[in-house]
Amino acid sequence: MSEPLIGVSTYLEPVAHWGVWELPAALLPAAYPRMIQRSGGLAALLPPDDSARAAAAVARLDGLVIAGGADVEPGRYGAERDFRTGPPARERDAWELALIEAALESGTPVLGVCRGMQLLNVALGGTLTQHLDGHAGPLGATGVLGVHPVTPVRDTLYASIVPEESAVPTYHHQCVERLAPDLVASAHAADGTIEAIELPGPRWVLGVQWHPEMGEDTRLARALVSASTARLVPARTPFEDLAPTRRTAAGERARP
Repeated sequence: MSEPLIGVSTYLEPVAHWGVWELPAALLPAAYPRMIQRSGGLAALLPPDDSARAAAAVARLDGLVIAGGADVEPGRYGAERDFRTGPPARERDAWELALIEAALESGTPVLGVCRGMQLLNVALGGTLTQHLDGHAGPLGATGVLGVHPVTPVRDTLYASIVPEESAVPTYHHQCVERLAPDLVASAHAADGTIEAIELPGPRWVLGVQWHPEMGEDTRLARALVSASTARLVPARTPFEDLAPTRRTAAGERARP
């Protein structure tokens, strides 16, 4: 069976440096596509685009990952900006919210990672705590992931994938405040922070507050790939798009 195509959203940065170049760039840590690849999927990067094109993008995918990154703009959930909240990434917010909406409508499996989990909660009507101490890695260390245990909630999708308490790589300073009405919490940290959320029912929709792409446990990614494999988009036949066309008597384009 063909590998499922998993789309992964990306950053959009005003300036990036490589070689002699200094240009705007769509970026994504390599750990994300590698996580998909080593779990049996094909990774496709989804840079911010016109929100109106999100449904067409999702229609070509078998699964979707909303990656971590910048803080969600507080206005998206009706809050004033806390001084500790990072600068907005409005293009990315709009694009990823549209991707989530399209995936929910089409039944495409979704995994939200860190910011992706928070955005999933916002998309469905929840709110966020704009600053949380103790979840951003070792004290005084910038850009270094921490590790803490999370405990699954029984009888949830997450618990069916990782049934035991496990240590996860983490780096964030925001979290779910009010859970969206349609979502349930499926894992917690020792301090009560919601660490995983999901949409009950037949659709595979899961968000985790930590960074599975930075760890060795591939169970979440393999579960996403498995769910995505179950709904593979039919593959095109070789050279289908290059085949000559003819017009019917009514003037429509037709394949020979």
